[in-house]
Amino acid sequence: MHTPVVFLPGLMCDLRVFAMQLLEFGRDRAVTVAPVTMGERIEEIASNILDRVPPKFALVGLSMGGIVAMEILRRAPDRVTRLALISTNSLAETPQSAADYEPMIIKLRSGKLEEAVEGLMPPEHIAAGPGRAAVMAELLEMAGDMGPEAIIRQIRALQRRRDYQSVLRRCQVPALVLCGDQDNLTPVKRHTLMSELIPYAKLAVLEGVGHLPTLEAPSATNDALHSWLKQPFVLQSRVKV
Repeated sequence: MHTPVVFLPGLMCDLRVFAMQLLEFGRDRAVTVAPVTMGERIEEIASNILDRVPPKFALVGLSMGGIVAMEILRRAPDRVTRLALISTNSLAETPQSAADYEPMIIKLRSGKLEEAVEGLMPPEHIAAGPGRAAVMAELLEMAGDMGPEAIIRQIRALQRRRDYQSVLRRCQVPALVLCGDQDNLTPVKRHTLMSELIPYAKLAVLEGVGHLPTLEAPSATNDALHSWLKQPFVLQSRVKV
């Protein structure tokens, strides 16, 4: 029997950001999308998710969902059988980067949703090409359905997040770190760092892809996830320190 897969979407995103992954992997295993809106701290969101998912699961986190995934790994490593981190960041916010969110919160509170979405996810973070407009339209639709208050809760959680580098060093399950080479928000070098921290992690860099590979390049993303799910368990002889 296949282990269930839990998908965690990114900032302003819901299950639609994983539409093609749910169709692909839902054919032969249980798949779940857990919202990352249930709390004003990453720790609270992770705790609420752990109360709602199977006892054991493979975990896929996209962007903010990747940060929540690392917190889940920190507090319940015995429940996570595999870890996939997509377009994310293991580092805490700096005081300046945390402060940079404040104008977006003001826009959200004043009803300027579209301006806030473009401020939080500028179009140039999506790879240039004919698909960019469609991806941005999908993101705006998801953000509109989520609503300003939920997005503000997500921003507050991101501002207060911890550094997860030590958590990744202790990871002892098959791990995939995936990103697009055109991602200007969480660039390749951040993913290289994460893959080097995790013992025996595999790094996948998709060409011509930006911050949302699940929407921009669903087939290539699915191929990488298939390989990850087939990756054998290896008895780790060491943990990186």
